[in-house]
Amino acid sequence: MQIAIQGELGSFSHEAALGFVPQATIHPCTLSHEAFEFLERGKVDAIVIPIENSLAGSVVEHYDLLWKHEVKIERELRLRIRHCLIGLPGSELGSIHRVYSHPVALAQCRKFLAAHPKMEAIPFYDTAGSVKQLVELRDRHVGAVAGVQAAVTYGGQVLAEGIEDNVENYTRFFLLRRPDDLPPQTAVAKTSLAFTVAHRPGTLVEALKILAAEQANLTKIQSRPVHGQPWHYVFFVDCLVDGADMADRVLNALNQHCSRVLELGRYQSAQE
Repeated sequence: MQIAIQGELGSFSHEAALGFVPQATIHPCTLSHEAFEFLERGKVDAIVIPIENSLAGSVVEHYDLLWKHEVKIERELRLRIRHCLIGLPGSELGSIHRVYSHPVALAQCRKFLAAHPKMEAIPFYDTAGSVKQLVELRDRHVGAVAGVQAAVTYGGQVLAEGIEDNVENYTRFFLLRRPDDLPPQTAVAKTSLAFTVAHRPGTLVEALKILAAEQANLTKIQSRPVHGQPWHYVFFVDCLVDGADMADRVLNALNQHCSRVLELGRYQSAQE
C-alpha cells in the first residue's frame, strides 16, 4: 500500500503508518494539504495523519482538512511517543552541545535538557528532519530529539531513550482512504462526525442531547471556525457506539437538527 504522510521519513507519522500497514511504502509530504490532495487524486492509497496528542492537544489543521476533503477514516491508532536523544554513530552523550528538534518535542523533554545544561536546545521544523540534518552535518557535538524510527531511517545512534518528561504521552492517528476504497466494516465501535448548527442560543446543547438520547458515549469534541463566516463553527465529535445501527440512529437524528452533518468514518477503537 502507498501511504502519504506529512513530514520527513523517520517521523512519528512514519512509525504510525507502519503500525497500520507494516509493508507500506511511505511518501513524505512537506505540507498536510499535499497529502490530502495526493489521496484525492489517486496518487496514493491512503494517508496517515496525527489528530490529537495527549499532552499538546488537537492538531487543528487536520480537522479543517477533514471537513474540506472527500476522505474517510478507516482506522485509528494510538502511538506511545518515546523521545530519544540521537547523535552520530560513535558519539557520546557528554559530547553533545546543541540539540535540534521540533519545539513541541523539546518542550516535552525539559527535565532531561535541564539535567544536561551544556546542551543548547534549538528549535527545528521537524523531529525526524533534525536527525536527517545531524547526519548531513557530520558534527559529533550535534544531537537531535526524535523517535527510534528516525535513527533507523538515517543511520543515527540513540544516545538516550525515553527522555520525555511525561510517560503518558500518546498521539492518536487516523488512516484515511477515499470513500470508494473503504473495506467493509464488520464491527463498528466508534464514529466520527462533523456538523454545523444554526447560530442561535441552545442549538449546540440540543445536538449534544441527541447523542445522549441515543446513548452514544461522547469521547471528543473540537470546534473550528467556518471560513468566511465569522463566529460560526464546525463541531467535530467522536462517539463510542454499539454497532452500525446505533451509528445510523445518531447520524439520522443529527441530520434532522443540524444545518450540515458529515460522517467522517466508522471504525474500531484503537487498542489501549
